[in-house]
Amino acid sequence: MIAFSISSPNFSTPFLSQKLSSATNSKKAMNSVAAAAAAKGPRCAVEGNVPKFPRINVWDPYKRLGISSSASEEEIWGSRNFLLQQYAGHERSEESIEAAFEKLLMASFQLRKKTKINLKSRLKKKVEESPPWIKNLLNFVELPPTDVIFRRLFLFAFMGGWSIMNSAEGGPAFQVAVSLAACVYFLNEKTKSLGRAFTIGLASLVTGWVCGSIVVPMVPTALLQPTWTLELLTSLVAYVFLFLGCTFLK
Repeated sequence: MIAFSISSPNFSTPFLSQKLSSATNSKKAMNSVAAAAAAKGPRCAVEGNVPKFPRINVWDPYKRLGISSSASEEEIWGSRNFLLQQYAGHERSEESIEAAFEKLLMASFQLRKKTKINLKSRLKKKVEESPPWIKNLLNFVELPPTDVIFRRLFLFAFMGGWSIMNSAEGGPAFQVAVSLAACVYFLNEKTKSLGRAFTIGLASLVTGWVCGSIVVPMVPTALLQPTWTLELLTSLVAYVFLFLGCTFLK
């Protein structure tokens, strides 16, 4: 039998080559597994060294972030940023910190919204409980949109600046007339009554002129420019009353 195997090379050679090939493949597979384990081992060791957030399972978001229940938004933001920096790399810790922060942020937003609603309700209740003459007075007042307020404020501020620039040449009679016409125009747009608009505008001008005539002489002359006359300063006060009249009255 031994002699047959030795004398028959065609039979023994494929068998031996197959065994050698299998052994080589097994060795390569074992080397690949060992290399993968070696590559994975240090990574696991690094992740294991990342500190874990100790309050990760604390239910109260204030206690989880380590702040008091009366903490401001700045303190909440500061605690969140500090903890995220301290426990960066630990996924569960970061998720726990972010969840507590979002919960407090949402609670703060809802509280501001509720406070705003309560303030409106209280103001409305105060108006309803006020005396009749106050209710009648408030019926003449309205709050226009912000852009309308700023446009009219810019117009009357321009008239005031124009009057100051021309104070050395003459009085502000022309600027006052233009401001009165603008006030009547704006009031007519709201009231749809030219007579009512002219009455309110003229009353605003007269009230402002009288108040200016009383207040301006009380101002120390050291604060005023030599070219600023009593008429000019009184007209500036009148512009303020014209602005208030055409913007907030109806």
